[in-house]
Amino acid sequence: MNRLQGKICLITGAGSGMGRAAALRFCAEGARVFACDWKKDALEETAALARKNGGDIAVLAGDVSKEAEVRRAVEAVVKSFGALHVLYNNAGIFPDDDHSVVNTDEKVWDKVYAVNVKGVYLMCKYAIPEIIKAGGGSVINVASFVALVGCSVPQDAYTASKGAVIALTKSLAVQFGPKGVRSNAICPGPIETPLLMDWLLKEPREKAKRINRIPMGRFGKSEDIVNLALYLASDEAAWTNGAALVADGGITANYF
Repeated sequence: MNRLQGKICLITGAGSGMGRAAALRFCAEGARVFACDWKKDALEETAALARKNGGDIAVLAGDVSKEAEVRRAVEAVVKSFGALHVLYNNAGIFPDDDHSVVNTDEKVWDKVYAVNVKGVYLMCKYAIPEIIKAGGGSVINVASFVALVGCSVPQDAYTASKGAVIALTKSLAVQFGPKGVRSNAICPGPIETPLLMDWLLKEPREKAKRINRIPMGRFGKSEDIVNLALYLASDEAAWTNGAALVADGGITANYF
């Protein structure tokens, strides 16, 4: 059974990692996918992989922090596929120079918020009215487990931005639930994305430190998060609204 048959889904950050995995899986589950990323070449690779397996996908390169580009993307979805049912706000950044509030440059803070928070706001601003027109659907926002716990090795701009995503998600759930739009957040633990793994390969001590905190004994895989997103995008989640769902291998439950 194709769990997303007939659904039209807009996925941001679809050029790699969790976004690419989501685009491929959603296509495999019968969705028509519109994929966005600021890296055009990476997007084209995602599209080629999806089409190789019979996926129905369109792509558009753009910056989620720019209102004109977000508006153009949402308009392109409707023009390409006729409607929009699912918005998957996956795009996000966590720069190496994001540290504690006492030693993070203002430009870094602003850059993180521009993508991680403003990008979600802008996508929702233009996508939610289209989802309502289509008769309802789902907004899925990627937050993080670090929005729920403190960390002695901080990335405060990233942490604060993901806390904002959870708060915004709950507000959206209350506003638009009565109009048939469910809004939920996913809070992943550390995932084996190229960005994270490249850093941890260079820092084996940092890798061991993080693995020791995960009761399941491994980092998450993109598929671990995409499986949860698939549920939220599908009609199976018809009564799931305003939730912040944690998929972290047990990190946030771990006292020692």
